[in-house]
Amino acid sequence: MMEKLDENATHDSEAGQMVENAEYNLAEQHDQLARGLKSRHIQFLALGGAIGTGLFIGSGGILSSTGPAPLFMAYLSMMMIVWVVMNCLAEMVTYLPMRGITVPYFVDRFVDPSLGFAAGWNYWYAYAILIGAEATAAGIIIDYWGANVNIAVWITIVLAVILFLNIIAVSFFGEAEFWFASIKLITIMGLIILGIVIFFGGAPKSDGVLGFHYWKDPGAFVEYKATGSTGRFLGYWHAFVSAGFAFITSPELIAIAAGETIAPRRNIPKAARRFVWRLAIFYGLGSLVIGIMVPSNDPRLLNAEKADASASPFVIGIQNVGIPTLNHIINAAILTSAWSAGNSFLYSGSRILYSMALSGQAPKLFRITNRNGVPWVAVLATWSIGLLAYLNVSNSGSEVFTWFTNISTISGFVAWIIVMITYLRFRRAMIYNNLFDSLPYKTPLQPYATYATLGVVSILTITNGFQTFMPFNAKNFVAAYITLPIFFLLYIGHKIWSRTSLYIPVDQIDAITGKKEMDELEAIEEPRIAKNWLQKVWYWLA
Repeated sequence: MMEKLDENATHDSEAGQMVENAEYNLAEQHDQLARGLKSRHIQFLALGGAIGTGLFIGSGGILSSTGPAPLFMAYLSMMMIVWVVMNCLAEMVTYLPMRGITVPYFVDRFVDPSLGFAAGWNYWYAYAILIGAEATAAGIIIDYWGANVNIAVWITIVLAVILFLNIIAVSFFGEAEFWFASIKLITIMGLIILGIVIFFGGAPKSDGVLGFHYWKDPGAFVEYKATGSTGRFLGYWHAFVSAGFAFITSPELIAIAAGETIAPRRNIPKAARRFVWRLAIFYGLGSLVIGIMVPSNDPRLLNAEKADASASPFVIGIQNVGIPTLNHIINAAILTSAWSAGNSFLYSGSRILYSMALSGQAPKLFRITNRNGVPWVAVLATWSIGLLAYLNVSNSGSEVFTWFTNISTISGFVAWIIVMITYLRFRRAMIYNNLFDSLPYKTPLQPYATYATLGVVSILTITNGFQTFMPFNAKNFVAAYITLPIFFLLYIGHKIWSRTSLYIPVDQIDAITGKKEMDELEAIEEPRIAKNWLQKVWYWLA
């Protein structure tokens, strides 16, 4: 049925082949990726990467540390940042959705090769660490059932499935991610409805309307690292920083998939426009529901001291109101979300490494693809970093999860800063070359929204590990800030080696290469004409 509904999304094969042969590529013909992702694939790829263990597991730690009000406010604040970052990426990628390109390619082309080099390795490092974070979260989730099996067994199974789904073909990966993400979205919608039922007292153990009872007792705010208004503000700021983990690198998933997307100039803007309002529904209502279902002082919530197998606040909330069996069903669905997010991160990390190999910023070995267009060497290299999840064997799951979230969060903040700097240079180059008015996709409030968001994310990056000083915790401090010296070493080392100027002058930025080929690709795309009401609904959704 879905293949029938997507028929009109594919372009004429002969005309498409002519453009593919002429299309500007960074790779040799035998090293090219394949355009096998459809609109529904990339939309669910981005949502699948964004809605994962950050919401289902990590939110429990935020609730425990700061209370329900900072949790809710932090997710709303972070969604505004994600909206701006997504808009920056969508404008650039829709203009040049070439095969083999990723975010570092745009940094290299519009800002500076050294910054592109450092950004590429930072992205790869973040995605690879996130694979380990998802495998760790999966171990916490599986332990809920109390099986007397070493956690290393579960980690092995999770990592093996993620590798299998990424090594075959991109269309297979896209279809698997579509169904994984579908389960995840159905789950979160069901949990939101459940939260509304609990709110109005419809649960078995309910004594009446629950409402915002837990916002009053134990309270909307948990004072964090200080007392009074200072403690409440630090609670919000800690929640704001921590919420970044749930969103980190998720906007980039659409950009990374652009080169393997059918009809990219139609499908990328559509995915970008719908991405943020869907996140607003899922994260906004989801975080509100968590504060309704679970008190912040529940000892089963994920925290630095103790985290049992019930670490998901949704599962805890279901147990609290006495709904039988549902807790097991939800826990199983949350497990698929960890798999889904890990699946997306391995895809993205491998494409980053592949793109860097094409541009000479990584060994040529990583540009090798199989007959299905999958860069399998890059996939294996990225997946191997996820083996750090085996740290769980000698440490608690909550401790390792905290390390991974701290490392990947600051890497993501650095990446967003670079994205916004690149967008500002891209915009200036478009205006200088009189191409700005002809951009295929433009977003509102620019460039002012980018300037404001750049300032906020810069502050978040600097204060990412402020809690490690109160009192000082060496291990968490290293995890919170190790990315910064690594990034600057990569940047300065490449700058010394290449002996290039600080940045590319605007009159020397290449704003033209690839535009003609992308315009031709857009010209041969067949418009999607719905033949019946079912297709109209499907095209609107996908």
